[in-house]
Amino acid sequence: MKLRALCGPPLCLLLCLLFQSGLSQTVVKSLPGLPGDLPFYLETGYIGVGELDDVQLFYYFVESERSPRDDPLVLWLTGGPGCSALSGLIYEIGPFTFNYEKSTRFRPSLKLNDYSWTKVANIIFLDQPVGTGFSYANNWESYNINDNISVAESYEFLRKWLKLHPQFLSNPLYIAGDSYSGVTVPRVALEVDKGNEAGLEPKMNLEGYVLGNPLTNYDSDLNSRVPFAHLKGLIPNELYESAKTDCNGKYINVNESNADCVDDLKAVNLCVENIDTANILEPNCVTQSPKSTVSDRWDPTLINRDPSPLLLPTERASRVWCRNYNYLYIYIWASAKVVRDALHIREGTVEKWVRCNKTLSYTSNFLVVIDIHKELIKRGFRVLIYSGDHDMVIPYVGTQAWIDTLNLTISEDWHAWFVDGQVAGYATLYSSFPSLFTFVTVKGAGHTAPEYKPKECFALISRWFDYLYI
Repeated sequence: MKLRALCGPPLCLLLCLLFQSGLSQTVVKSLPGLPGDLPFYLETGYIGVGELDDVQLFYYFVESERSPRDDPLVLWLTGGPGCSALSGLIYEIGPFTFNYEKSTRFRPSLKLNDYSWTKVANIIFLDQPVGTGFSYANNWESYNINDNISVAESYEFLRKWLKLHPQFLSNPLYIAGDSYSGVTVPRVALEVDKGNEAGLEPKMNLEGYVLGNPLTNYDSDLNSRVPFAHLKGLIPNELYESAKTDCNGKYINVNESNADCVDDLKAVNLCVENIDTANILEPNCVTQSPKSTVSDRWDPTLINRDPSPLLLPTERASRVWCRNYNYLYIYIWASAKVVRDALHIREGTVEKWVRCNKTLSYTSNFLVVIDIHKELIKRGFRVLIYSGDHDMVIPYVGTQAWIDTLNLTISEDWHAWFVDGQVAGYATLYSSFPSLFTFVTVKGAGHTAPEYKPKECFALISRWFDYLYI
């Protein structure tokens, strides 16, 4: 008997939505652009959260290549807000990335990532909040979100995911992310611990959290950009001293009536306008880039074309010589039907995939999370904060400043850490029994540190997960 004969149109529609919103997990055996079967376990799927599971959060899960049963379980939340988990997976810490030498604008090629964090950890890459990547909602109201809703939905997702994967309940659990996830990751970790205290099932084996170049205190993080620019020699000393005096050390939300300060900051901007703030060693590319093309279609011919005389080919990257152009390949790849089929994306749910969705209806209502860090430290969790030391988006000096306000005891002061006999950065270890707090810089890395220094970041996370000295 047909369903229509059993119910009226409104009920049929509701049942169809509920059916579409059912839990789904699929093992992916192969991926377009990567020859042969995958040498790692990849699962993709949707988990419904919110009222009537109206929000469908998409995820990628990769088992550890070392020991899935014993290695940590990590929930990775890419920043933004609105940047896809696929970006963190492909460009930062996942098991595959693009092979730029063999890729064309029509056929991106993939290769295995020798420094994937999935070699030592099980990682869930979550498209959050809704409207990010391949996550979607069944009604428009659910797209109106804020920090509180994002945290609540990420926590609900994790609870439901672990109920479906109980074999990972005993694994050490870490919540991790970078950039804007500095706002949400600590709060998700706190929700997990509060849920454990309240007896909510399943009980999670939370051990700590990991953050890279995290937004933590909006005003002070952004205010640190001018001192950072001076520290790195991007602005002359005379200009810095003038700005410090005229602006009284406050470089954001400046009163327009303070003409001297305004003029100083205009001069600062002129000094850094041709520099990529995500990594000050790289040029600021043309404005038409994949990072800002949510409403405008990207142009694949940009891969080999740029009007700026600053952007000349280099020996390291003779063809794709501007980092932003690397991101074009993910648009081509993720938009292909064969890729969506391989990942088991539900048809008709996301018409146009974007790497970072700048059109989210998102309200940032919790931009200072220092007190959350204090609470988690008091509760005894391990913490790793790492910062690419060439990032001017969230400079490491600003991160150091808020860490100092935690008033932790230094157990090992500022010291170099090494990879293959070379300085990979500097570290400070803190203790506040029973919590262990580690702050690490990554030499030469930018805003998304593993993207720039994959080998060093892999060594860092491997040591930290295994409780080894950094």
